[in-house]
Amino acid sequence: MGMEADRMRDIIVTLLVFGSLPFILRNAYVGVLVWSWLSYMNPHRLSWGFAYSMPFAQVVAITTFTAFIFSASKNKFPVNSLTVTWVLFLLWMGVTTFFALYPEDAQLLFIKILKIQAITFLTILLMNDQKKIDSLIWVIVLSIGFFSTKGGLFTIMTGGAFRVYGPPSSFIEENNGLALATLMIIPLMFYLYKCADHKWVRYGLVGAMVLSLASVLGSQSRGALIAIVAVGGFFWFKTNTKIVSGMIIVFLAAIGFNFMPESWHERMETIQSYEEDASAMGRINAWGYSINIANSRLTGGGLQSWKAESFSIYAPNPDDVHAAHSIFFGPMGDHGWPGLIMFVIILLFSWKYLKQVEKNTDGVLQYESQHLLAKMLQISLIAYMAGGAFLSLTYFDLPWHIIAITILIRAQVIDGLKKISDVGAAASRGVEAR
Repeated sequence: MGMEADRMRDIIVTLLVFGSLPFILRNAYVGVLVWSWLSYMNPHRLSWGFAYSMPFAQVVAITTFTAFIFSASKNKFPVNSLTVTWVLFLLWMGVTTFFALYPEDAQLLFIKILKIQAITFLTILLMNDQKKIDSLIWVIVLSIGFFSTKGGLFTIMTGGAFRVYGPPSSFIEENNGLALATLMIIPLMFYLYKCADHKWVRYGLVGAMVLSLASVLGSQSRGALIAIVAVGGFFWFKTNTKIVSGMIIVFLAAIGFNFMPESWHERMETIQSYEEDASAMGRINAWGYSINIANSRLTGGGLQSWKAESFSIYAPNPDDVHAAHSIFFGPMGDHGWPGLIMFVIILLFSWKYLKQVEKNTDGVLQYESQHLLAKMLQISLIAYMAGGAFLSLTYFDLPWHIIAITILIRAQVIDGLKKISDVGAAASRGVEAR
């Protein structure tokens, strides 16, 4: 029975992927949606048959690039402070890979990163209206939400006694990664909820948000707990109904806090006594390694440098080898101080652009969706920066997709408001002429 179910899943996934190819050739942006589904959900990894090792993402990527070449519906690549810094960061990554301590290992990861970045750039070039952007958001929410809602149900049914994990062989396979990705998509769920017309879609999204929050608690991730506090506080700050939203946040926090078992409380309490926790001290040792190698080498250690040999030279405790477990100390160790500075500048420019969109669309009915989306993307970035400070998710697709969407809605608002201004100026000149 199990083998038949696996075979059926293999067939369904294979038919969906190859069945999408003609649609991709007709509309290249569909390729971005299919690739994102494969990347975030990893549906082929949910079975153990022939589909498990099929290069679906590669097939879709090649088809998408082919369709892109012949597509007449695409944006010009925007040149601004954010995109320039982004490209420079990738070029610098190539330099650090060339000078890496372990160049062969670094090249393998660098190629994987470039594939993700290439599709993200295609997102900027192909998602040329809000409907397409919303389609991408739906794909991201449904793909990650599949695991977060399922994990939420699992948490409730088991009383929070077991951890919740993400899709296998992905950036968010471990409990901490899925928890952070979930916190990043909950604001996107709220955006879709506010934009949805059908009441059952709205009910479903409310349920998904509640279950996703349960999933985050069920991950038993201490970094996620810190991110929840940051996200909850910022979400309350951004809402217009602060009394109602504040009561809801306190109510949900009280339920979650009292529902979780004693083992969860004991694990969360170790945040205060991190000196006694081996995992926390391992992170601190890895961060010390990052600082030391960045101070010693302009290009850092390069990708995949977190090994016993390099730790014996640069780590405060050479015997305690850990990954960076931080979106800030990770690029510092990988690409030196220049890499960290460029990465932080990318995040700062993204934040600045979202604030610009929020300010320029305030009260403008035509851009109500972009105004709300800018607010929610800020919350997603808060989650990423707060939770990511303790996780190695620098190269994960989702934050780069958020940055791409930021660039897209900013360009929409700038172009749209300029047209409105030009039309108004032309009308004024016409009145004066009469």
